[in-house]
Amino acid sequence: MGPLARDDLRAAIHRQVEESVAAGARLLTGGAPLPGDGYFYRPTVLADTGPGMPAFDEETFGPLAALAVARDDKDAVRLANATVFGLGLSVWTADPGRGVALARRVTSGAAFVNAIVASDPRLPFGGTKRSGYGRELAAAGIREFTNTRTYWVTA
Repeated sequence: MGPLARDDLRAAIHRQVEESVAAGARLLTGGAPLPGDGYFYRPTVLADTGPGMPAFDEETFGPLAALAVARDDKDAVRLANATVFGLGLSVWTADPGRGVALARRVTSGAAFVNAIVASDPRLPFGGTKRSGYGRELAAAGIREFTNTRTYWVTA
């Protein structure tokens, strides 16, 4: 696992971890910068996270996994929608039909059932909420870079 790009990004991950633990998350492993050259941060796993904790509410651009356990499908949808972000969603299940039904209830730009969030140049990709508007890639993405001109002529 490589380093983060800058020291301020490493500091942001560390703040998210510390504030989440202070709010009730359990640190299972990691949770500290690594000494030496580069902006390395120990791979970190937090359990018992949820809305109101930075590791749950904020984007975490680093080696941080925040685990939140849902009671049932309805609670899983509630947790998934309890964010201001909405780029992509992965649902993992032995029943793909159930996965699609769950994914339809979550607001996101892309939904994957039994697969990780990924982009493919043949398909439009983009987010919702604070994860962006519009699409990139495929025909929908090409239209994002065009300017439509209207001509209205009367005789």
